[in-house]
Amino acid sequence: MTDVPAISGQGRRTRPLITLHGLRRTATRLRLSLAAGLRLGEPVVVALVVTVVLSAYFVALPGVDLAVSALFHSADGFALSQDPALRALRKSSSWVMGLMLAGLIVTFVGGLIRSPRRLPDTARRALVLIAGLALASGAVVNGVLKSMWGRARPIQIETFGGDADFTRAWQVTDQCLSNCSFVSGEGSSAAWMVAVVALMTPPAFRAWLMPLAVGYGWALSLNRIAFGGHFLSDILLSWALTALVVAVLHRLILTCPKLARQSRRARRRIVVAA
Repeated sequence: MTDVPAISGQGRRTRPLITLHGLRRTATRLRLSLAAGLRLGEPVVVALVVTVVLSAYFVALPGVDLAVSALFHSADGFALSQDPALRALRKSSSWVMGLMLAGLIVTFVGGLIRSPRRLPDTARRALVLIAGLALASGAVVNGVLKSMWGRARPIQIETFGGDADFTRAWQVTDQCLSNCSFVSGEGSSAAWMVAVVALMTPPAFRAWLMPLAVGYGWALSLNRIAFGGHFLSDILLSWALTALVVAVLHRLILTCPKLARQSRRARRRIVVAA
C-alpha cells in the first residue's frame, strides 16, 4: 500500500500520515523503554504472576470448582438462574458495557481529530481499553479459549444433572463443541469494565467509583456461577487474563513512550555534563 500525497493550495506536498521516520521513532521508543526492564510491582508482572498462580491452583485442586458450584445447586438444579432480579442484573451488563465503549470511541476519535500527530493522554487511555476489549474478551477469551478448549459448563456435567464429563481448568477436551465454559466471556467483560473506571475516571472520583465498579463486576461474575454457567476457575482466570492483556497494552501504548522520553532526557544530561 502506498501513501497518496495531497497537494496543498501552494502546490506543496503534505507529509504522509505514516512515514518511515515515524515507524523508526516508534521502534526506538519501544526499544528504549523495554530495555528499562520490568519491575516486580508493575501491573504486567502482577497480572502475569496472578494468572500463573491461579492456573497452578485450579489445575492441582480441580475439586474446588465442583465444591463452589455445588453451593448453588439443589434438587431443583441451579434455581437462581430463574430469579428475575439476577436475570435483570445479567442483562444490565450489556447496556453498561455498550455505554462505556461508546464513550471510549468518542473520546478516542475526538482526540484523534484535535491532535492527530500526538494523541492526548485521555485518547491514548481510551485506545488501550478499546484494544483491550477486542483482544482480551474478543480474541483471547471468545476467539481462542471458549472455542477451542471444550470444557463443559457446570450445568452440562453429570455431577449436576447433565451428561458431560467434568474437566479441570486448562485441560483441552471435547466435552463441549462451542461457546464453552473455559473461560468466562462475561467475567472478562466485567473485568474490562473495572479497568475502564480505573483508567478513565479522575482521581477525585476514582476512590469511591472503584469499589462500586469492583462490586458490580463481581456480582456479574458470581451470577454466572450461581446460574451454572461457569466454574470459579473460569471466572478468576478470565479476570486475570483480561488484566494481563490490558496491562501489556497499557505498557506499550502509555508507559513505553514515557520511559523512552525519560531515557532520552537522561542521555542528554549525561552529554551536557560531559
